Amino acid sequence: MFQKILIANRGEIALRVICACKELGIRTVAVYSEADRHSLHVRFADEAVCIGPAKSARSYLDIPSVISAAEITNATAIHPGYGFLSENADFAEVCQMSGITFIGPKPDVIKTMGQKQLAREAMKAAGVPTLPGSDGILASAEEAVALAGKIGLPVMLKASAGGGGRGMRIVRTAEELPNLFAQASAEAAAAFSCGDLYMEKLVENPRHIEFQVLADLHGNVEILGERECSLQRRHQKVLEEAPSPSVSPELRKEIADGLRKAMRDIGYTNAGTVEFLMDQTGKLYFIEVNARVQVEHPVTEFVTGIDIVKSQIRVASGEKLPDIIGGPITLRGHAIECRINAEHPETFAPSPGRITALNLPGGIGIRVDTGAYTDGVIPPYYDSMIAKLIAYGGDRQEAISRMARALDMFVIEGIHTTIPLHQRILADPEFHAGQFHTNYLAKFTTNAKK
Repeated sequence: MFQKILIANRGEIALRVICACKELGIRTVAVYSEADRHSLHVRFADEAVCIGPAKSARSYLDIPSVISAAEITNATAIHPGYGFLSENADFAEVCQMSGITFIGPKPDVIKTMGQKQLAREAMKAAGVPTLPGSDGILASAEEAVALAGKIGLPVMLKASAGGGGRGMRIVRTAEELPNLFAQASAEAAAAFSCGDLYMEKLVENPRHIEFQVLADLHGNVEILGERECSLQRRHQKVLEEAPSPSVSPELRKEIADGLRKAMRDIGYTNAGTVEFLMDQTGKLYFIEVNARVQVEHPVTEFVTGIDIVKSQIRVASGEKLPDIIGGPITLRGHAIECRINAEHPETFAPSPGRITALNLPGGIGIRVDTGAYTDGVIPPYYDSMIAKLIAYGGDRQEAISRMARALDMFVIEGIHTTIPLHQRILADPEFHAGQFHTNYLAKFTTNAKK
């Protein structure tokens, strides 16, 4: 087991990793920007190193600074959390060359999974269902027009190296395709330094389902069930739950069996998430792999009883998955996570500033992952998520009831937050009935303003 781990991240995920390390008896090193000097992850780590100014490009994304911090503190492993450098194959490779264990997949696997078309081809070869679309990168707008005619409109253009909705365009007519192709390619090139696009058949009003993967260094792969992630705004998840109300035990087993083979064939190791779209007939189609721990991993931890972050660390140290998990995966109860963002709940305008009062909810089945505290400052430089509120119940209805109660008791003053939005969602009959899709939230927030 590692003696000391550096956490190349900030906020709640840095604290989450610190907690896991403390339970494993591992010392921790926090890195921080000048804007995060008074953050809780700095306070609770055993050591802390300032790696640069507020801008993430000169601190949390600065690979030489992060590696230097690990070397001067004698950290033998780095946990990247999510975001920042977590899916950066170059960073993972530099860690490897520096004799530091990267707690995540191998660099070549990260690179393959980062090119979505390559990931799609790997899944297709393993028999995992994929959407009709291009067999590779589209060479030109003319090729895209011809292919769209074959598979049928509407289609979706996607950035091969993309994420977060950037480099994506929905195409409904052949006439608009060339212009949208140019827009998507330019946006992808600006965001990811790669303008390559591929095409998939568009699924109207889909559900977004993802499966949690754990894989060790010895060829063992486990699937820890699925999560429902359909409540999104601009392709960013807002609320997640596990298990999905729309996935049957039979479908869960079918997809899990295919994913075990696929991830083993790819040579995947550590934690990862495989994302799918579900059409209105209930069929799932692969869309991408996130080669890291996800923001919403706590809901899976609740329903499986498995600590995913501790498992990541133990896998990276060479332990075998059967020894870590200890038996068959069993899903028990239901869990829901609400992302609490520093945003206006109606306009979604960012709301950085000082927290003047804070009350965190508690009680049976409630967990709060946060780096927020009274008098703490939410800086304007990073992602707006300031807390994750997770509720667990014996069934979905109990989880909803506990979440509603916890939201009522969650007080954050001094800044705007999305707590009122979550309260409206949890009061909605369609949400209670599990009748929603990826466009549900846009419709819901529009109605809420009327």
